[in-house]
Amino acid sequence: MSPATEGELSEIVADATGPLRVMGGGTRAIGRAVAGEVVSVAALSGVELYEPGALTIVVRAGTPLAEVETVLAAEGQRLPFEPMDHRVLLGTTGEPTIGGVVAANVSGPRRIQAGAARDSLIGLRFVDGRGTVIKNGGRVMKNVTGYDLVKLMAGSWGTLGVLSEVAFKVLPAPAAAASLSLSGLSHTRAVAAMAAALGSPFEVNGAAHLSQTGQTLLRIEGFAASVAYRAERLADLMAPFGAVTVNTDAAMVCAIWRDVRDVAGFAGRAGDVWRVSVKPSDAPALAARIGGDVIFDLGGGLIWALVPEGSDLRARLGDFTGHAMLIRADAATRGRIASFQPEAAPLAAIAARLRATFDPRGILNPGLMTG
Repeated sequence: MSPATEGELSEIVADATGPLRVMGGGTRAIGRAVAGEVVSVAALSGVELYEPGALTIVVRAGTPLAEVETVLAAEGQRLPFEPMDHRVLLGTTGEPTIGGVVAANVSGPRRIQAGAARDSLIGLRFVDGRGTVIKNGGRVMKNVTGYDLVKLMAGSWGTLGVLSEVAFKVLPAPAAAASLSLSGLSHTRAVAAMAAALGSPFEVNGAAHLSQTGQTLLRIEGFAASVAYRAERLADLMAPFGAVTVNTDAAMVCAIWRDVRDVAGFAGRAGDVWRVSVKPSDAPALAARIGGDVIFDLGGGLIWALVPEGSDLRARLGDFTGHAMLIRADAATRGRIASFQPEAAPLAAIAARLRATFDPRGILNPGLMTG
């Protein structure tokens, strides 16, 4: 089923007699399989309102992400949070939708400065599990439910409601960018270098370390003169960690950080991929427990890990402060190992109450996040 209007979507959900598998572009095969009738929001597409001067855009949830980015680029603007394209890592097809970006709270390396998708989201409309249309934030500022639904829906993976419209604050695109690279650093030295860069006054908005190539990468963006000055000063700051290469070619900088964003280093390689969120200072020790290839993003606050197929990385890591999410694995492994970090009892109880409130029949992507 592919409703073309919010009203049709509301009727489909209200009339449902069994589970519904909510989909956007079908590019993120993450979580346990949902046995249910497919409801695609792909036909709910188009820009509803764009005010470049106000730095706001309102779009229907099924709008392709590429279309949103093209509209913004024509006005010299962009989404602040640099959403990852999961197709590269997962080997999927289709077109990522802006609603899917919100549902999964997708972001990229710039999250370290600009926040995640939920931090740029200012309003939304969705259909809950009863078929009721609910709106929150954006042009309708009154919160009649008592919940901050804008934040709640981001990262809910379609388990609380089916998004029909989203509104974002956007930012101007930078005039220039530079990528700095160091080679051969250990995990510990790489985290120290990234911490020094992020703690500097040079407004670093990308900090990654790739074990496969031995590169430690830093990014700065802004006006051309400012980028040139900050790149020079940052290179001086990084000199104690080793030789620094500075790249200011716009196309090359974009390609370097697109590969970091999309975890291209693990694309097409055998093995499962996990996403581990940790304190940056804990990243080197956890990487040692993981073994094999890892990618540090967000200054070490995010570890991408490539492990043998069928591995339960949580069991290998043991107790640690953070959480681990299984991103790429076959259906059998995703059926055996929970993709999403199991919640502590108090949080699980809150999540269950929220689902009971917004989807009392339990028909929206049941089992996807909880198993």
